[in-house]
Amino acid sequence: MKKSGLAFIIITLVFALSSCAAPKQNELTVMVHDSFSVSESVIHQFEQLNQVTVKFIKNGDAGTVLNQAILTKNAPIADVLYGVDNSFLSRALNADLFIPYDSPELVNIPDAYKLDPENRELPVDYGDVCINYDKAWFSTRNLAVPATLEDLVKPEYKNLLVVENPGVSSPGLAFLLATIAHFGDPGYLGYWKTLRENGLGVVNDWTTAYYTNFSGSSGKGAQPMVVSYASSPAAEVLYTTPEPSTAPTASILGKDTCFRQIEFVGILKGTKHLALAQKFVDFMLGMNFQKDVPLQMFVYPVNSTATLPQVFIQYAQTAPEPAQMDPTTIAENRDRWITDWTNTVLK
Repeated sequence: MKKSGLAFIIITLVFALSSCAAPKQNELTVMVHDSFSVSESVIHQFEQLNQVTVKFIKNGDAGTVLNQAILTKNAPIADVLYGVDNSFLSRALNADLFIPYDSPELVNIPDAYKLDPENRELPVDYGDVCINYDKAWFSTRNLAVPATLEDLVKPEYKNLLVVENPGVSSPGLAFLLATIAHFGDPGYLGYWKTLRENGLGVVNDWTTAYYTNFSGSSGKGAQPMVVSYASSPAAEVLYTTPEPSTAPTASILGKDTCFRQIEFVGILKGTKHLALAQKFVDFMLGMNFQKDVPLQMFVYPVNSTATLPQVFIQYAQTAPEPAQMDPTTIAENRDRWITDWTNTVLK
């Protein structure tokens, strides 16, 4: 045998052996809603550290993702589920989807966000759904910004508010829950009937409400008030070129005018990568991911040690007295509330 041929065989064998010896990278699958986002550098760090490839499955809004997880619970298509919020929490827990996990990162998370004592669903982020308003619109007309839910039905605010349909929209449902928490059941229906008579606008989704109906800098519509997020003013500043000296929008933060959403992550039963799934939960609750949350999804990190970007500190807002409701109460009544709302407002 020629030396060159022998050398080739040796090199080939060495390469083959080294390939076999190299650790095979696992794949971790995470179901998320369409609004989920994380910096590539942050997720790459997790992948490198744990020799894993993370695959994200996006399947619509939080409710749609949860429905798919329930339908596939006997043959789960993912290892981890992120995005269930407190309006769907009880439904998710009752479906028995998750493996409890006491993440060591929970020590840095305030108890107010821990809504499942068994830690099947662990809090990741929170934000307030509020009414945002176009500051210039009110200023040029010398009209005071409404301060309460009751103010919105006054004649001077006729035709000025657009909301999302709670049957298909997460912020729409959050605002409906705020009115129920404030006015009670069935008192909220009388309130919505009066809102409708005062020229309430209703669309199916946040994108249409904010970018079509809203008169703020991102929209060209006729309505200067829209149900959105208290972090939206920070996004307005960040994505406007050149950057404005102040936010063109702000949020109404009166008692019960906002609803606080908390989003959770859980390890799905049936995962074949339990240790990696636990590490991913630790990652989502840990510093690197939590610091990345504000400018990726425009929500607040639950980790009390995570620092906020300056644009969030300066322009994003949180409600001092947001409306809140027990997840079990929401689960027991949500469908009926939406049906009654639809019959009152849309028919």
